[in-house]
Amino acid sequence: MTRTPPTPTTRTAATPARFLSRGRRTVPARPLPGTALAEAVGLHVRLGQRDMLAGIELTARAGEVLALVGPNGAGKSTLLGALAADLPAACGEVRIDGRPVGDWSAADLALRRSVLPQSAALSFPFPVEDVVRMGRAPWAGTPFADADEEAVATAMSAAEVTGFAGRPFSALSGGERARVALARVLAQRAPLLLLDEPTAALDLRHQELVLRICRERAAAGDAVVVVLHDLGLAAAYADRAAVLHDGRIAADGPPAEVFKDALLSRVYRQPVEVLPHPRTGAPLVVPVRAAHANRMPDGQPS
Repeated sequence: MTRTPPTPTTRTAATPARFLSRGRRTVPARPLPGTALAEAVGLHVRLGQRDMLAGIELTARAGEVLALVGPNGAGKSTLLGALAADLPAACGEVRIDGRPVGDWSAADLALRRSVLPQSAALSFPFPVEDVVRMGRAPWAGTPFADADEEAVATAMSAAEVTGFAGRPFSALSGGERARVALARVLAQRAPLLLLDEPTAALDLRHQELVLRICRERAAAGDAVVVVLHDLGLAAAYADRAAVLHDGRIAADGPPAEVFKDALLSRVYRQPVEVLPHPRTGAPLVVPVRAAHANRMPDGQPS
């Protein structure tokens, strides 16, 4: 007998049931400004035989945008994965909402942190609106489930994806998929947002849109941790920047304090100048392209 494959409606409807089947959940209260929502304490992470992170000390607080920056392979995505409880600690500890991540069930974690991975893939051609609605699954069976429709509509509007709500996710461009994935995270309405390179596939307008959303969420009391390659975006929108280098934090603080010529030139192995924006004063990081660019500021070959 030939079986009829499950329709998107059936699959989407089953998602909240999986969360409900995991037992009673504790709905988090809105955090006070400055509350530590994610903490890495002496964190070490190993992948295979390689130490990816070593001795990380980092806190993400409510009301703040924290940018993770650094060159390829520095450990940014690994750190985000550890904060999300997607990667285990070899040593040290990660805490979410004041408790070790291992103390939370998957369902409870989903009420407290939302995660945007670098890429999103789906096996079925779900309509865009159904993909965004998946972000509401953790709230099924709670009093906040009544806000599903409003949360989905608000998130889609913020990410500018309302216009193609009925289109299959698989038919979208890379940038459109990225915005739909962001809308799913926003619809989840967790107080901690963990975003891995959310601007990578986006044009200039939508890069700015995403970082404005990050600022808005922080202003509303959430903690936002975002992996960025664009130091200009980090300087313009982040309250703090953690510069990663070889699995360690080389500097952590306001961008105006940590984005310095010598530090960034050493970490990126590319001579740079850091100049104040003529109007806002935010740091502008400019690669040195003169004839002496083949040497580091400290005299070491690049």
